[in-house]
Amino acid sequence: MSDSNPSFLGRISLAVGTFFSILGNGDFAADVLRLRNGEKIGAAPVAAGAAAAPAPAPAAQPKPQPAPVLKEAPPDAALQLLGLLQRDARFIDFVEEDIRSYSDADIGAAARLVHEGCRATLREHFTIRPVRDEAEGSRVTLPEGFDASSVRLTGNVVGSAPFNGSISHRGWRVDEVRLPKLADGHNAKVIAPAEVEL
Repeated sequence: MSDSNPSFLGRISLAVGTFFSILGNGDFAADVLRLRNGEKIGAAPVAAGAAAAPAPAPAAQPKPQPAPVLKEAPPDAALQLLGLLQRDARFIDFVEEDIRSYSDADIGAAARLVHEGCRATLREHFTIRPVRDEAEGSRVTLPEGFDASSVRLTGNVVGSAPFNGSISHRGWRVDEVRLPKLADGHNAKVIAPAEVEL
């Protein structure tokens, strides 16, 4: 109760509620008895003549990390990239095609064309570099405070940095983006317009 000096009616209500709580809950009754004897609530009763054992120091709790602030990514650039991949590599046509009826050779030939177009599009509009310069399989040491957004730990991750391991994937990062500018009124949701042959 937050009120340190309850009114007379408040004290009556408290007394009646406490009375029934004492009758129904032995632990609560023991706490009330300790309070009346001047002891702290929740303290275990001390046997006569026995010295109270010092309470163990509470374990250090890690500081709670603040919740990450989530921001909504504007979709126009992603839609524009999809449009470029469709235009130059027929990427969406390939992904949306039901390929179960095609032979592996047919799928491989189509995948080669899509791969070449996607690669050309990425190289034209992005400068992409590996996150790590070392060769895959190289042994590396990640110091304390390493950038966890650039390096993901896999395998048996225990303890804290520094971590020693081998690079299974170098990762990718974009150093430069060169997407075309969009005209006012451009509908980026239309990745590829429908075609009507006359």
